[in-house]
Amino acid sequence: MAWWRKAVVGLGLMVALGGSARADEASDFTLRDVNGQEVVLSKLEGNVVVMSFWATWCGPCKEEMPHLFKMYEAHKAEGLVVLSISTDDARSVSKVKPFIQKMGYTFPVLLDRESSVISAYNPAKTLPYTVVVDRAGQVVRRTSGYNPGDEVELEQFVVSQLAAAPASAPAPAPAPAEPAPATP
Repeated sequence: MAWWRKAVVGLGLMVALGGSARADEASDFTLRDVNGQEVVLSKLEGNVVVMSFWATWCGPCKEEMPHLFKMYEAHKAEGLVVLSISTDDARSVSKVKPFIQKMGYTFPVLLDRESSVISAYNPAKTLPYTVVVDRAGQVVRRTSGYNPGDEVELEQFVVSQLAAAPASAPAPAPAPAEPAPATP
């Protein structure tokens, strides 16, 4: 089959199944957070992981983030890890840490400067892009874009994943970013 036919068939299947053709193993990666600490996805197995790909220049991304933070704060004790993955490149990566500090977000914020991780999960690189990985390390949901109200459905889905029997004891979550004191 020609490559373009495979792409069309694959896209049709993804649309028909709500954005994810099937549960598949999450592609492992190692990225550094805004403080230089390494975070390895596979070490988080046992937790439900929400990966949110975003950039400082993306309005809908910044609109979605307070909802992700609220969900993280409400469910982190149950084994939820939110990995906020910035796709800002060399021109704008310097804006990531100040933005996170200004907003007071404490979930791990990772830097995908070369776009290698987003390319593995979302070759089209649409933003925002959210991936949910279950406790067994399987991708169980992919969502592109953000509209007000999407956070309600996402949280309901995440809560259902958190309620599922854990494969093993949750791995410790990466240390949250320390919010900096607000500067006048």
